[in-house]
Amino acid sequence: MKHPNFQLSPEITRALNFGAPIVALESTVITHGLPRPQNLQLARDMEKQVRENGATPATIALLDGKIRIGLSDEELIRLSDSDTALKVSHRDFAAAIVKKMDGGTTVAGTMYAANMAGIKVFATGGIGGVHKESSFDISTDLRSLAEIPTIVVCAGAKAILDLPATLEYLETMGVPVIGYQTDEFPAFYSRESGLGVSARLDTSEEVANFAKAHWNMGMKSGILVTNPIPETESIPKSKMEPIIAKASAEAIEQGIHGQELTPFLLNRIGELTKGKSLKANLALLLNNARLAAKIAKEMNAKKKEWAI
Repeated sequence: MKHPNFQLSPEITRALNFGAPIVALESTVITHGLPRPQNLQLARDMEKQVRENGATPATIALLDGKIRIGLSDEELIRLSDSDTALKVSHRDFAAAIVKKMDGGTTVAGTMYAANMAGIKVFATGGIGGVHKESSFDISTDLRSLAEIPTIVVCAGAKAILDLPATLEYLETMGVPVIGYQTDEFPAFYSRESGLGVSARLDTSEEVANFAKAHWNMGMKSGILVTNPIPETESIPKSKMEPIIAKASAEAIEQGIHGQELTPFLLNRIGELTKGKSLKANLALLLNNARLAAKIAKEMNAKKKEWAI
């Protein structure tokens, strides 16, 4: 692609030219989601998992006001050490570009950039959604899922959110919510939520076939593939709910909202779980990177059949 605000790495350019499978990776988990040095190690480990499962990783971020598709290890280090990087969603791109700033892209921001570059599969931790603290606080991630034709592999929505309201929004916007080897919508740290999905698929090939059918019908939405956290790292819903409620009450009491709310809640939950939630977060991110790579390979194998 040629666009003045985008810069593709040589590796991603080659992968696109040769039609190789690619998995997009977000970068707010590096700039705002995890503490140092876990943020850098996680970024490296996710890229490694994508490679080991047969695809090319495309970590997406802003550096010096350029939207970068694919980062070198030196650039990952720079991003992980930044104290001034913006959290970049749709509304923030222009500000970062004009001010020539560094930034970590959210789920919504990453979906936008990946779609512009022609990348169809994206791995993240959990999507944003409707916040419990205010029903008017709705993540741009949900609108992006309704509008951008990308497969988003996640462990459900972040457990700090109003999950029933988030699923209702996705249903209203016509976004398929796929349970990967599960009939239940995962709740990020927990495998269970008590909520259903719109369809269950058990293999990466089935996911690729579903995407083909969905988009060949003329549908424009993304496809949310929810992949439960590995059982060994899962924290039961019954243990997480009171912890999340306590963190949420503290956020309300302190008047924390907007883009600052999610980082505050995740950090406070980490403190209250004595690090167990951080360990779970890392495990589910790597699990999603593995599945996304397998889906990207299946999508790549079937691309000649596609009419989109």
